[in-house]
Amino acid sequence: MTKLTAHAAAVAAIEVPVAQPALGLVPVVGIGASAGGLDPICEFLVSVPPASGLAYVVVQHLDPSHKAMLSELLQRVTRMPVHEIEDGMPVEVDHVYVIPPGRDLGFDGANFAVLPASGARGHHFPIDSFFQALAARNREHAVAAVFSGMGADGTRGLAAVREAGGLTLAQQPASARFDPMPLSAIAAGLADIVALPGEMAAQVISWWNSNESGLPAQAAAQRDALRQLFQLLLNQTGANFSDYKLSTVLRRIERRMKVHQCLAMADYVTFLRANPAEIELLFKELLIGVTNFFRDPRVWDYLMATALPQLLEAHPDGAAFKAWVPACSTGEEAYSLAIAFNEVLERVRPAARYTLQIFATDLDDDAIERARHGVFGAGIEAEMAPELLQRYFMAAEKGGFSIRKDVRNSIIFARQNVISDPPFTKLDILCCRNLLIYFTAKLQEQLIPLFHYALKPEGLLMLGSADTPGNFHELFAPTTSAGRIYRRLDASVHRVANYFPTRVNTASISTASEAQPSSMNGNLQIQVEQQLLKKHTPAAVLVNAHGDILYIHGRTGAYLEPAAGKANWNIHAMAREGLRHELADLLKRATQGEGQIAVCGLVQRDEAGKPSQALDLTAEPMSGEGPLAGTVMLTLAGAPLPPQTRRKRSSNPRVVELEQQLAQARLEIQAVRAEMQASREELKSANEELQSTNEELQSANEELTTSKEEMQSLNEELYTVNAELQSKVDDLSVVNGDMKNLLNSTDVATIFLDGELRIRRFTDQSKHIYKLIPGDVNRPLSDIANDLQYPELEDDAREVLRTLVFRERQIATNGGGWYTVRIMPYRTVDNVIDGVVVTFINITESKLLEAQLRSMQKG
Repeated sequence: MTKLTAHAAAVAAIEVPVAQPALGLVPVVGIGASAGGLDPICEFLVSVPPASGLAYVVVQHLDPSHKAMLSELLQRVTRMPVHEIEDGMPVEVDHVYVIPPGRDLGFDGANFAVLPASGARGHHFPIDSFFQALAARNREHAVAAVFSGMGADGTRGLAAVREAGGLTLAQQPASARFDPMPLSAIAAGLADIVALPGEMAAQVISWWNSNESGLPAQAAAQRDALRQLFQLLLNQTGANFSDYKLSTVLRRIERRMKVHQCLAMADYVTFLRANPAEIELLFKELLIGVTNFFRDPRVWDYLMATALPQLLEAHPDGAAFKAWVPACSTGEEAYSLAIAFNEVLERVRPAARYTLQIFATDLDDDAIERARHGVFGAGIEAEMAPELLQRYFMAAEKGGFSIRKDVRNSIIFARQNVISDPPFTKLDILCCRNLLIYFTAKLQEQLIPLFHYALKPEGLLMLGSADTPGNFHELFAPTTSAGRIYRRLDASVHRVANYFPTRVNTASISTASEAQPSSMNGNLQIQVEQQLLKKHTPAAVLVNAHGDILYIHGRTGAYLEPAAGKANWNIHAMAREGLRHELADLLKRATQGEGQIAVCGLVQRDEAGKPSQALDLTAEPMSGEGPLAGTVMLTLAGAPLPPQTRRKRSSNPRVVELEQQLAQARLEIQAVRAEMQASREELKSANEELQSTNEELQSANEELTTSKEEMQSLNEELYTVNAELQSKVDDLSVVNGDMKNLLNSTDVATIFLDGELRIRRFTDQSKHIYKLIPGDVNRPLSDIANDLQYPELEDDAREVLRTLVFRERQIATNGGGWYTVRIMPYRTVDNVIDGVVVTFINITESKLLEAQLRSMQKG
């Protein structure tokens, strides 16, 4: 049976489950925004139909010292009720909820839970916090969108929603007033949909409708479509997902189907065939690249407090440890291990020298590339202690944090498939956390013995909170008090050989030919290979371009010896007499790109000048981009002395003179080399001083960055307050216009005076009594000329202010008119007396009629 046929048969034997119905909880759409977020939030809510069947929660950076008006502003653009959330408030469909300023938001069952802010000002990430709570509550039914804003708040929250199987959206950066927040989500590959805010609502509702419909129940058609989908993934990416747990694979396939509104898997397979880029997106989705620093802190605490110190105690003379982190994703787990090792060295301060070389591997090339850069978002502040962040990270140029260079250099990142590629071996630590839970039991039974083979005796295996070694109790034993750290045991060779490296079962071994001994297993093969390497391969030295020795293989004592004085691991200083010149020439030619250089039959002489042995030298530059890039492999192989070298030294004076000149030239070259070595030491010292200065500058830069972040956070809050105040000013302008039109429409002359009887406001009709112009506002009323025969008006106004009793008089004008003058106290909305209101009602016609009536009565 071929590999593909077996793969198809395995898929055919699997029953495809029907999608589960929606949770019995109100579906929630989380909206995260910061500076410039008001406009896109309004655009989104305007496009939401009033009966969408979803609840909408707006989380925006708000200044806790100011009264929030966001709910009032949003209520104007939507017919759905808008509420500022209170602790214990129930979640209802077709409602919009706004987070309170300066708080975090979570859930308590079917109700909201208002929580204290989890960070100080400038380091508070309420969007991440709410999205993570939303992912934990609604799982694959969660929806989260990131709009305009500074910083990277929301990115880690989107990662949690995506990990749970929900839908993630980001605003098109070009449409955002401030694009760092949506750009961060898009750059991290966490946005399923990138669109304008006004277009998102329709896509969310369409996704939710397809979410409720679930997968079709035709299992046979599903199995066939699943086989085709796995085949497409295998052809394009080389990854076989048939050994992954089907429930996990299906959940993530369904998520991509909902994004593209494919109701049947056959439709999605057709879409994949037409869109190869979607195959890459599905591949990344199935890899489940979710990780963070120091996940499960108890495990890391035990590692630093007990396991690593015990490892150091077992090697009192120092050691170069090796570790492997498979499925490292974007590198957080590998960097956590490097930081933990450095912390232990800093605390223990051993006299011997210890190093840790970490190999971190993953299937996702993009994730490996991001891990190599070692740049992380601001959200890592919530994952580790502030002192660790300060010691091991620097502020990145484009925001976030960059890992310290020496920590970065201790890790080698590479692409590797832990299922099919050869493992790293002779490891002291193997950190494989939260990977096995995604594999079938059959694949787990293959990987655990492989991990046993890769580790040294007493090596440490770190597993995730849901991972265990299964039934392999004779391979690994849990360490005392450690949650998921196991120690490698010496186990039966036959037990391990059943799975790795030959993976031949005991039945096939027992039925094999009797001529093949049963002891020919993987361990014996490795031992034979090691013996051949020791006895039949020449001595070799790996050096860099300057001649510093990086690695020695075999016995090199006949060719190299430590130089007198300060320890110097440079091949020019360690080469024995007669080899230095040739080695220097070979190394120079090899580093200049001449390829492999060989010198055969080089004669070595003893201290008396007699030929002692012959030597074949080979220098081969190492190519590629791995850890060997830029190095040179020097091979030193013994050879028989040529017959002519066994003769006695010539007595020819000319030959003797040439030999003396040659010896003198070699001495001069050696002196020049010593001077060069001293210059190198001085340059190293200067470089160390520059590095120290650079660290001080970086420290100052970190402080400036922290201040910048605080100012940025304050600016975001001020921007939001300004938007709210602008809206309030618009409201006041409308109210002021309405009030002015109302007063003028009454056709009653009215003058508003303050406590000092200065003019505050007047209606147009007042100009017929007092000679008022707009510039008279704030002038004393007594300064304005008028036609009234009422010199006691100011005295009456002051009496009203004193007694709060209104006055009313009928006053004649110089032109023969009459007015009823009414003076009343001016009360503010807070019931405070702040001046008087004087109204003038024209009663001239009434007075004329009254005069006519009196004259008629007299007549």
